[in-house]
Amino acid sequence: MINMFSVAAVTTDSAANQVDTRPAGSFQAQILMIVAMLAVMYLLVIRPQKKKEKENEKLRSNIEIGDEIITIGGIIGTVVSIKDDFIVLETSGDRNKIRITRWSIHTNNTALERENKKLEVKKQEDKK
Repeated sequence: MINMFSVAAVTTDSAANQVDTRPAGSFQAQILMIVAMLAVMYLLVIRPQKKKEKENEKLRSNIEIGDEIITIGGIIGTVVSIKDDFIVLETSGDRNKIRITRWSIHTNNTALERENKKLEVKKQEDKK
């Protein structure tokens, strides 16, 4: 039993006297990993979101009288008048009118139809 305690005492003394042998670059490697994770986060999350916001802003600024639009709430209507940040929609055959803000526009069906027609014409020209 005495022999076992003396071995334990010797190993603890030698462990206390050892110098830290970790490589000096471990802190730098951690910093590098954090920077890499932030870069990946930017590329996968923030950049596409900003691109989508720019597209939405372009869509909302290009609205014209007579365009058929869909709001965020699902209301479908035709633009009757535009004043600053407010748009008046005519929603049905009964000529019901609703005043909405620009930011509540989800899609512009008329603009989508124009783009689709342009693409079809381009495809037909490419075939010839």
